[in-house]
Amino acid sequence: MAKHTPGTAWAKAWRRSFTAMTGQMKLSKPAKTKARSLTQTSPVVAGDWLSGLVLGPAGARGFKLYRPPGMLFGERLPLLLMLHGCGQNANSFAQSTRMNGVAARERFMVLYPEQDRLSNPQGCWNWFDTDSGRAFGEAALLMQAVDQACLLYAADRCRVAVAGLSSGASMAALLVTRHPHRFKAVVMHSGVAPGTAHSGLSALGAMHGHRVTLPLPASCQAWPPLLVIQGGVDQVVVARNGQAAAQQWAQAAGASPALGRNVQRGRRYPMHITDYKLRRHTVATLVEVAELGHAWSGGADKQPFSDALGPDASRMAWAFAARQFRSAALPI
Repeated sequence: MAKHTPGTAWAKAWRRSFTAMTGQMKLSKPAKTKARSLTQTSPVVAGDWLSGLVLGPAGARGFKLYRPPGMLFGERLPLLLMLHGCGQNANSFAQSTRMNGVAARERFMVLYPEQDRLSNPQGCWNWFDTDSGRAFGEAALLMQAVDQACLLYAADRCRVAVAGLSSGASMAALLVTRHPHRFKAVVMHSGVAPGTAHSGLSALGAMHGHRVTLPLPASCQAWPPLLVIQGGVDQVVVARNGQAAAQQWAQAAGASPALGRNVQRGRRYPMHITDYKLRRHTVATLVEVAELGHAWSGGADKQPFSDALGPDASRMAWAFAARQFRSAALPI
């Protein structure tokens, strides 16, 4: 009789979860993309779509960088690090979120690292694999990609934010816990709070809301503000994860929730917004979208892991990051 190790059990359980996720989303096939040169036209909008690679002890990861048109000599632009979810890559995530369109209008760069399928067959970031140290190795590679964007492509290292979806959201939070002073803002869309899982099997329990979210260390009071966007009918990363992440961040800083407010823009799904404040400073913001599943809110229509009827998460993410950039620039 064949033995079932924890690793094989995790793989089988994850495949079942991933199959349920793709079935839930009623996925359409993403459009095929042709091979591109080093500098090329960005998906959907004008600008440069640059290819790069980072190497380290954890292996190699490719990335794409969107650079808006019309950059001036000597100009440095803010950088938004975008971490895709399972089953996605740089092209599909850019198409789904339409973040490049926001970047073209608001003039910032967008960095899209890609997970290697040899490191995770489903293309998920290994945010949970802290016992083996694999999560930390991937975090180090992501920081190398940020450094490369700042060194080679004139991104402003003083104005960097990170956002992610699903496994990318969980990796974004982990990345900030490792390098809090490198980021001015972090956005978690449908992710799990840091410290909630330490292995593949515990990650599945965390995603389904069956694990306790541990308090953050006291040192996190100087960490960047957090924006959480969470769907109420998400069957992959259940709704309590969004609440747990915002409360974890707030409690560590001694912040309290302000009175929540209901917002609806046009015919998009309504959302409930709660700010967690320490005096006048917003430490965390929780955006709960009751009708949203496991998908990028307000993303492109007919794209995988995207719900066009949700409030525009890309605009919210950039507006949140931009506020932190402006706040950091104010004199003390």
